[in-house]
Amino acid sequence: MGQQEKVATSLAGAVSEEISASLTAVDAELARRYPGDPGTRQPVHTVYVPGDTFAEGTIRSWGDQALKALDEHAPDAASFAAVLGIPDGLAGPVHDRVRAKLHREPVEDLRIDFEDGYGPRPDAEEDEAAARAARLVSQAYANGTAAPYMGIRMKCMEAAVRDRGIRTTDIFLTGLMQAGGLPDGLVLTLPKVTYPEQVTAFVRLLEAFEEAHGLPAGRLGFEIQIETSQSILAADGTAAVARMIGAARGRATGLHYGTFDYSACVGVSAAYQASDHPAADHAKAVMQVAAAGTGVRVSDGSTNVLPVGPTPQVHEAWRLHYGLTRRALARAYYQGWDMHPGHLPTRYAAVYTFYREGLEQAAARLAAYVAKAGGDVMDEPATAKALSGYLLRGIDCGALDTAEVARLTGLTRDDLEAFASPRRGGLTVTAP
Repeated sequence: MGQQEKVATSLAGAVSEEISASLTAVDAELARRYPGDPGTRQPVHTVYVPGDTFAEGTIRSWGDQALKALDEHAPDAASFAAVLGIPDGLAGPVHDRVRAKLHREPVEDLRIDFEDGYGPRPDAEEDEAAARAARLVSQAYANGTAAPYMGIRMKCMEAAVRDRGIRTTDIFLTGLMQAGGLPDGLVLTLPKVTYPEQVTAFVRLLEAFEEAHGLPAGRLGFEIQIETSQSILAADGTAAVARMIGAARGRATGLHYGTFDYSACVGVSAAYQASDHPAADHAKAVMQVAAAGTGVRVSDGSTNVLPVGPTPQVHEAWRLHYGLTRRALARAYYQGWDMHPGHLPTRYAAVYTFYREGLEQAAARLAAYVAKAGGDVMDEPATAKALSGYLLRGIDCGALDTAEVARLTGLTRDDLEAFASPRRGGLTVTAP
């Protein structure tokens, strides 16, 4: 191999030690603020149901209504694909998987709404609705009819509704505890956050509840809803949303964009309020950068164009929703809101097409990376992380099967998770 190279250095070991010592605090801060993705499932959507209409059969009802809409307006794979522009080769698989999903798990994430979708009510009425919500959620998890994720959106921390929001949160959480404990899929959503101090206040509320019930510190997390311009750009010119993540002290699980409140806040006319408006794109880009590496996920908003009425009108609404969902996925917003059962077919069609059309290419690239992992060539680890995350999200939502991914990549789910999430041990998989 030729003459062995002589290695020489100029710096004493003390220099390296001094530099490392000077960066100890930075190392700790990086680990605390940017732990990476949690490696857990992220739902593809959130469904909002007003607190007074949520019932024991709500989730099944949404699935049945979505299936009925398909039967009425696109009864087979070819007609459904023609409406949405799904390629011929994917028409059958996507259609079959959408229908199976609507039978098996029509809703991935459900939020019982006590804010805008519920409105101001007499205290006794909201008290009862919050207690009822806790009972129904507990029953759903006990009998296996729950969505993977469920919870409430309480009223915000603004002065006019603060006490009401605190009380509803207390009643709901207390009801869950009395019914057997907090379910693993519990999610809380704090709306209309404007100042980081409001996040700090909500953290204090959750801390007090944990202390009252002897729960582990940090057991309760929550999503922050971004619905005001001040949550993106603070009065001092800083990105307030980044400070909000810090104020949550590790409890923030998501940032959810509120399409219509935010649009109205910045003066967008009602006819142009949409998730693809430039104002929306700017807000979500700031949210995305602020959340990157923190383990906090970003969710897109919703469309208020409902797929109801005669078939041509339903098709038009479906095309809009499908296009907005595909647009969001391409921009790495893997979650959004769905406001009506008729949105479910196009939510899952868009998601499933997105993952199935890229399956073979993603699997081939990851397999090629793994084949080199044991030798003297190493591709960029970030590539394996992105590819594995893509495949895992596809598996979690039902777009892909574990077996077909394993066949194409030679990897198990544990292997994929090791590549995708540093929290699970880093990129240490070797070639099979």
